[in-house]
Amino acid sequence: MDAQLPLALRLREGFDLDSLHGADQLVAAVQALVGGELNQLYVHGDAGSGRTHLLSAAVREAERRGLTACLLPGEELGQLPPEVLEDFEHFALIAIDNIDQLAGQRDWEEALFHLYNRCRDTDAACLFAARSAPAAAGFGLADLASRLAAGPVYRLPALTEADLVALLCQRATRRGLALNEDVAGYIVLRGERTPAALLGLLDTLDEHALVRQRRLTIPFVKEVLGW
Repeated sequence: MDAQLPLALRLREGFDLDSLHGADQLVAAVQALVGGELNQLYVHGDAGSGRTHLLSAAVREAERRGLTACLLPGEELGQLPPEVLEDFEHFALIAIDNIDQLAGQRDWEEALFHLYNRCRDTDAACLFAARSAPAAAGFGLADLASRLAAGPVYRLPALTEADLVALLCQRATRRGLALNEDVAGYIVLRGERTPAALLGLLDTLDEHALVRQRRLTIPFVKEVLGW
């Protein structure tokens, strides 16, 4: 298992269930998954809808409860031999992001199918994320597609501007930064509208504000980000 752990355990700071906005029903489903009330969950949505945020939050929630959990990005898995999936069924929660990146690769589809079956044997919970629903994700192995669709399937709506502003303000508050909604709205308006990209901008602003002892104002944001 040593070969895959580096890609399995990278989680972004601040990606937790409390910082998910506009997805109350899905947060409840994740809580049920981590709590053992569900054994699998599949979420899909467009880029920027918060899929990676959700999976990272689920893994953090599992670890907070003292469970073993891992996050596997499909785009990185595809660069490795399918055998790397061996033994992952011993985690309490397995979250596979961008699983559709592996669709159409017969050896990977078979490896995922066998991992799924082993997880059922060990009662490991599975959380999958992709751009499309299982039937439309491009899997050639019908048995795999049917198993991915065997549990609840949720579509993540694109985050609204208000959701993204709330996320930035919440993250800033946790860091001890004063960020008002006007400044947060400006960042959302000018930046890439995905949680990861916007939180990356906030990281940059936080570093400069700390070094230069400046408040987060629109002129300061323009200066630091070159807007």
